[in-house]
Amino acid sequence: MKLKLCLLFIVFVINLSFSQIVNVESLRRVGDSSKWSGYTSLAIDLTKNRNHIFNLKNRTHVQYLFEKNLVLFVNDIDFKEVNNEKLVSKGTQHLRYNYKFKPKFAWEIFIQSQYDEISAIDFRGLIGTGPRLTVYTSKNYLFYTGILSMYEYEEIENDLEHTFNRDFRNSSYISFSLFPKENIAIVSTTYYQPLYKSFSDYRISNDTSIALTIFKNLAFKIHFTYLFDIKPALGVPKEQYKLSNGLTYTFN
Repeated sequence: MKLKLCLLFIVFVINLSFSQIVNVESLRRVGDSSKWSGYTSLAIDLTKNRNHIFNLKNRTHVQYLFEKNLVLFVNDIDFKEVNNEKLVSKGTQHLRYNYKFKPKFAWEIFIQSQYDEISAIDFRGLIGTGPRLTVYTSKNYLFYTGILSMYEYEEIENDLEHTFNRDFRNSSYISFSLFPKENIAIVSTTYYQPLYKSFSDYRISNDTSIALTIFKNLAFKIHFTYLFDIKPALGVPKEQYKLSNGLTYTFN
């Protein structure tokens, strides 16, 4: 059990990368008796050679669990500038509250703000709520689903367009955590977010992670994120994805 909690923590500290849809499932820690848990990091790079390069990254994920209540907070900032020209400028702040009415039924409320210059999102604000259901749990498998509704305010701005959107979207997800062996953890979540007024306008996002424990607190991880937006801003591709791998060290 302790090893599985360690694997869950490995998944907990995964970088959210570019994804416009926050995968909260990868942040939850289940079965842990401690009230506070989380992770934070700050990296600042300043380089001068033939170019002037400035890079800032901050990752903060915090969870507070008490009785039937769960609070999650996410803050992710990624900024890179070369010769006073911004190459990457994106950030996400996400706050979610979860109240468990029954062992297999909970209600969630969340708010989120974000910006992403590459995707031409000058600002996107979200507020949503809905039920979260436990579909199946066992020693080695966990399956969940959520059916939420949210209000979205969005400002799109680039050289090709400058628009404002105010819409209501569905935000449903399916999530599973698998522990096929004592040293392997697989967590995957798929989100589906269509407009209520036009289901042909939708986003699909998947976040999948595989963690393989090498030693007690050292693991090798593979992380894949995928986003498909049927109607992105002008000049922005419909598909975005990222595959990364590396070593993760945890301590407790």
